[in-house]
Amino acid sequence: MTQRNLTITLQPDWKAAIRTVGVAAKADTYQGEFLNFETPAQFFGQLSEKRWHIVRAAQGKGEMPVRELARVVERDVKRVHDDVVILAELGLLERTEGGGVSCPYTSMHIDMYLQAA
Repeated sequence: MTQRNLTITLQPDWKAAIRTVGVAAKADTYQGEFLNFETPAQFFGQLSEKRWHIVRAAQGKGEMPVRELARVVERDVKRVHDDVVILAELGLLERTEGGGVSCPYTSMHIDMYLQAA
């Protein structure tokens, strides 16, 4: 599988989010991967503009040392390293055996639907 796809959802009902992933997991073909946030605050608290910049800079580039990634996004290495730790915990970046990071997704889709209470 050379192309991996990620769908990021905002679903307050975490049980419904798990059911959606379960249906996709039963499919005969690759349906992509999912990352769910329960609230807009959780989403925006984890995925700041600077972190998105890191993800976009790494996407499609293969393995990159954190120092090189910091140079590309024009930020301090320590701060980029801190953000990489969070992005790796979320699954948006992956640590490589060589000590670098990579973004494994060729495409990412954000599915966010907000409705008045």
